Amino acid sequence: MADNHLKKSLGQHFLKDEDVLMKIAAAIGDMSPFKTVVEIGPGKGALSKYLLKAKPGNFYVVELDDRWAEFLKQAYPLLRGKIINEDFLQTDLSFMQYPSHLVGNFPYNISSQIVFKMIDHKDVVEQMTGMFQKEVAVRIAAKPGSKDYGVMSVLAQAYYDCQYLFDVPPESFDPPPKVMSGVIQLKRRATKTLNCDEDFFKRVVKTAFNQRRKTMRNSLKEVTNKKEVLTNEVFNLRPEQLSVQQFEDLTNLIQKS
Repeated sequence: MADNHLKKSLGQHFLKDEDVLMKIAAAIGDMSPFKTVVEIGPGKGALSKYLLKAKPGNFYVVELDDRWAEFLKQAYPLLRGKIINEDFLQTDLSFMQYPSHLVGNFPYNISSQIVFKMIDHKDVVEQMTGMFQKEVAVRIAAKPGSKDYGVMSVLAQAYYDCQYLFDVPPESFDPPPKVMSGVIQLKRRATKTLNCDEDFFKRVVKTAFNQRRKTMRNSLKEVTNKKEVLTNEVFNLRPEQLSVQQFEDLTNLIQKS
């Protein structure tokens, strides 16, 4: 049986508050529509036990810590053969089928990278319900005009509707983190592809926010220097003022010039 020693390098903070666990499970709801459900960083299986009650069809857990992977195998016989003892960021997700759902109390030190990996697999990941450091959760769900609105907001919201669900205080964890946490849910938008070159869209968004205090005219110099394009009013704005749709339109404007 696994001991209680935590690995700081893995950002381990185990959720112990049963009310919060039930709220997350309730937010996930009926899992029958999903071909694959993957829990990232299950640790002791605190959330897994609620997810198993819902009898998900193809339920996998990805756990990097060898001790907890072995513990889960012994404590939850239903998970045998479904435990992927790897770093999620390195895991080959070809086993996932559309529609899939990613869930978990995500390790804070890789949570942003988990979101970017989800976006890379947007063709199979229909939904994500996860706990993040509140600051990151707020950033993902932020709307244009907010100081929290940035690269992750735009790239996630280009493909997903993002909803901030609720706060989770430090005392809900063992050991308590030094920050507030937050649970968010992302659901795939009906529009499956953007109305622009998606790789160039990413480049435009990332370049714009590299210098977020500058106007788009200054921050996007490296992607366009054509004066006839730069006269467009959108270049008077700062990146946090643009909606996803405006970034799509801007991508087309630059590329077609």
